[in-house]
Amino acid sequence: MAQFFSVHPVQPQPRLIRQAAEILRAGGVVAFPTDAAYSLGCRIGDAEAVACIRAIREVDERHHFTLMCRDLSEIATYARVDNAQFRLLKATTPGSYTFILEGTKELPRRILHPKRKTIGLRIPAHPVPLALLGELNEPMLTSTLMLPGDGLPLNDPEEIRERLEKRIELVIEAGACGLEMTTVVDLTGPAPELVRAGRGPLEPLGLD
Repeated sequence: MAQFFSVHPVQPQPRLIRQAAEILRAGGVVAFPTDAAYSLGCRIGDAEAVACIRAIREVDERHHFTLMCRDLSEIATYARVDNAQFRLLKATTPGSYTFILEGTKELPRRILHPKRKTIGLRIPAHPVPLALLGELNEPMLTSTLMLPGDGLPLNDPEEIRERLEKRIELVIEAGACGLEMTTVVDLTGPAPELVRAGRGPLEPLGLD
């Protein structure tokens, strides 16, 4: 049975954030709001939790997980970033963007794209995941909370608990959350390539 925490959307209660981080450290999968849509998250190295998210989403090893980070220094630890890429990241983060980059050896191979060895990375602009990342003191492996057969991500925390209460450990509710997913940009080529237009505006990327 999933636990259910209602937290303040701007100043999330430290006690509840600490409890959520402990659930993640214990191998739990957590549903939480972001500046785009709701996401599922777990610790990077937890193979069982990663497998749980794959099963919920019904995706295979080619699915790009997103590594949700607190800041640019964490991104540089887990992905290869050149000067031009760093300038673009600095101009657009935090925000509703996911960037595809080449992963470093700091990441388990099972979470990288099997052929390209890439990973999605993002820095959210929402107090709840940022507080959770700060308490956890490491990035989270995340995936948009869109269930098989649904056309849009889940947005209602009560519905999330109802549909996933026996498959995840925690639902964090913090008021309204969007239905639009992040804008996804591939930075592994000579120029940024738009993979998916979403909530993040295209103008800062020069892709409008």
